[in-house]
Amino acid sequence: MAGKLKLYYFDGRGKMESIRWLLAAAGVEFEEEFLETREQYEKLLQGGSLLFQQLPMVEMDGMKMVQPRAILSYIAAKYNLYGKDLKERALIDMYVGGTDDLMGFILMFPFLSDEDKEKQRAVIVQKATSRYFPAYEKVLKDHGQDFLVGNNFSWADVHLLEAILMVEEKKSDVLSGFPQLQAFKARISSIPTIKKFLEPGSQRKPVPDDKYVETVKRVLRVYYDIKA
Repeated sequence: MAGKLKLYYFDGRGKMESIRWLLAAAGVEFEEEFLETREQYEKLLQGGSLLFQQLPMVEMDGMKMVQPRAILSYIAAKYNLYGKDLKERALIDMYVGGTDDLMGFILMFPFLSDEDKEKQRAVIVQKATSRYFPAYEKVLKDHGQDFLVGNNFSWADVHLLEAILMVEEKKSDVLSGFPQLQAFKARISSIPTIKKFLEPGSQRKPVPDDKYVETVKRVLRVYYDIKA
């Protein structure tokens, strides 16, 4: 019998946070092992757990899975968050891909200098309000349903809510011109599993701080162009 699902990463968001979100949305409990030392990372490498020598890694159903997109796709399919047919799956992939593009502007933010952070904050808000949020606003309006794909809760909804909250951390009123997304945020946030994940004390990670940045740098021994 496979052991309890376990996540291996840093005690912070990075590329693992969307995995935490999706597991939480599915109501799946998980354990976490936080990497704090170079030795922990090297032990995983030497044990052959990291196929491409990269984190995150998830131990699940007897597998040691790497590559976030593969992990997320597996979780979505296993817990019925991946649409009812190939067409819906394609739409979910498309929307998740767009949201990933937006998140990419945020992922590197903690590792920037203060001056570059201010520049990047403006880029994040500009991209969100001119490219990505208008697209989802139109999808929801044209679709006329509560969720992005079909009329069922899916990975696409979880991912978009995560992105919305991340952008709101950069500009609190960023949804002011998007009534469909405001209603969407309220609906998805009220889903019991999501509501629980948003409450204090959950396994959701806070905005990355200097401690997280220094831990990543120390463990990976990378001090520039870091992607964690």
